[in-house]
Amino acid sequence: MNITFRQLQVFEAVARHLSFTHAAEELFLTQPAVSMQVKQLESAVGIPLYEQLGKSIHLTEAGKLMFRYSTEIRSQVNEAEKELDDLKGTEGGLLQIAVASTVNNFAARLLSEFCQQYPRIRVSFDVTNRATLLKKLEANESDLALMGSPPADMDLIGEPFMDNPLVVIAPPSHPLVGEKDIPLKKLKDDPLLMREVGSGTRVAMERFFLEKKNFKLISSIEMNSNEAIKRSVEAGLGLGIVSLHTIELEKELGRLEVLDVRSFPIVRQWYIVYRKGKRLSIAAESFKSFVLAKVQTIA
Repeated sequence: MNITFRQLQVFEAVARHLSFTHAAEELFLTQPAVSMQVKQLESAVGIPLYEQLGKSIHLTEAGKLMFRYSTEIRSQVNEAEKELDDLKGTEGGLLQIAVASTVNNFAARLLSEFCQQYPRIRVSFDVTNRATLLKKLEANESDLALMGSPPADMDLIGEPFMDNPLVVIAPPSHPLVGEKDIPLKKLKDDPLLMREVGSGTRVAMERFFLEKKNFKLISSIEMNSNEAIKRSVEAGLGLGIVSLHTIELEKELGRLEVLDVRSFPIVRQWYIVYRKGKRLSIAAESFKSFVLAKVQTIA
């Protein structure tokens, strides 16, 4: 079979998304270019790899087999690239980092300083939600991740590097702004804006409220990003619970206030996370050491 690595890369993206459009967006290609690469791969293997039923794409048995092998091949090529990068030392190489959206602002500043110190290291910086981040680690698509506490049921190593205080936020006009030691029962009159199920912040809040057996929320609203929560709180839709690190700008501009609620802040931690048994490149080891040393100076 006369198959190119590019054909496998494009097909894998289509198979993951089950969408030519989304694959094209990920690879920065046009949709016709993606279709052409997949058709050339099908011609090379001599058997259909997908079928389209209505607007939905489904992999054939051959497509599922090819997807499995293309994933393994890409992973092996990445490992080969990392080993070759090791020979270059920290003067070059590729660093793949996935970052939970909650820690994005702080992580971007860290990465900026790191890139100034190691200008020849190429960086892939992916900001995403917790569920996607964990999938990337499991699929070996990221060297390191910056996130909240990693799940215990995955083969991951997590090293804590910084406190992550969760706080209750309100618009400046809220009547509770300025009060001290606010009891939880005073929050019952407002809807509580929370992250989606599965996010690190949501997991922490569910544990917190589970312990507060005498406190029941009247209503809560689920949102899929911290930005959505912050903008909604500013608009007066309710109170929010977010990481203190995500509201630095809004506090400085006077657009949001932190309420002095009893039992808050809830202090979690940020972790630098990687797969157990993963062989980190010199670039990845350098970034890990840089993060751990940098936050020590901040603390």
